[in-house]
Amino acid sequence: MRDGQVTGGAIVQAVEARAAWMIHALRQMVEVESPSDDKAAVDRAVVLVAKLAAGLGGRVKIHKQKQFGDVLELRFGPARSSRKPILLLGHLDTVWPLGTLAGMPWREQDGRIYGPGVLDMKAGVAMALTAVRVLAELGVSRPVTLLLNSDEEVGSHVSRPITERLALASSAVLVLEPAQGLACKTARKGVGDYRLQVTGVASHSGVDFARGHSAILELARLLQEVEGFTELRLGRTVNPGVIGGGTRSNVVAQSAFAEVDVRIAKAADAARVDKLFRGLRCTDPACGLTVTGGINRPPMERKPGTVALYKQARKLAAEIGFTLEEAATGGGSDGNFTAALGVPTLDGLGAVGEGAHAAHEHLVAEHLVPRTALLAAMIAG
Repeated sequence: MRDGQVTGGAIVQAVEARAAWMIHALRQMVEVESPSDDKAAVDRAVVLVAKLAAGLGGRVKIHKQKQFGDVLELRFGPARSSRKPILLLGHLDTVWPLGTLAGMPWREQDGRIYGPGVLDMKAGVAMALTAVRVLAELGVSRPVTLLLNSDEEVGSHVSRPITERLALASSAVLVLEPAQGLACKTARKGVGDYRLQVTGVASHSGVDFARGHSAILELARLLQEVEGFTELRLGRTVNPGVIGGGTRSNVVAQSAFAEVDVRIAKAADAARVDKLFRGLRCTDPACGLTVTGGINRPPMERKPGTVALYKQARKLAAEIGFTLEEAATGGGSDGNFTAALGVPTLDGLGAVGEGAHAAHEHLVAEHLVPRTALLAAMIAG
């Protein structure tokens, strides 16, 4: 013991003793497929993890949802404490549709573990459960909240209010998303989605061409303007990722649409981006434009609270025996919401691996124990 707390070495030994349990729990989670758009499937994952947590003495609260899967809130440690809890933040939904497991099964090979959602981010959930288990076994008493959302991969529309409420009641937020290489994440870009819907005037392209006003051509002109919204020096990217429109090649298109992804590095840029999109106008007065959407995840900026958490994590990692770097990423997570509230947030504390959202998704097994020990040390600290 040191200053009333367990040492990093003791935590590593305790995690090593529970490594088989962690991998078994992870396999159970991976083999319960949980695509975001299948409420029943996500709810099955919620039931599984709730049972695992209850077996560790966790207090289970399920936030029932109608459209998406239920949100799982787990409490560990003393029910009453003068200390605010640490919030461990993750999600149980994945991008993989039901049936993926048949062609992409759980597989352990050459020090790697494969399977749908194994890296993003069911490993982070297994690591969190293992961390709270070993701390209890070591006699560390600290209030911990583990929140597992059901719709993170599709925008966190139902879970965001729960995440923000619990974050505001917590001293810090540790996000269980995968690492960036070997690094944790101290900054994430904000994310936006805009939809441009253009209406034109349909006509027969051979018989009555001059009467038509093409929504497709108008959309093409608008997208050339949208291309100019990208400002790399500001960390802003604007990508029209999906377009569609028209009915047949011999009909002047009456409608067309584009879905545009936006990434911003600074919260102050959100209003500027929105003004640019709302300011779009059709060149052809016979066409109409409707713009919907907006910035749905604020940026996670590298601010003092996050920097302090990173410095603490780097020191603890060194005591455990590895070097922890920091990184920024263009992807978003639920940590964006908590950081924007001013709650100290450190992301990327989950597993190390590659291929999130890809067929080769996997984690590197050798990093599970030291990174779980780091998570436990951060909670204990």
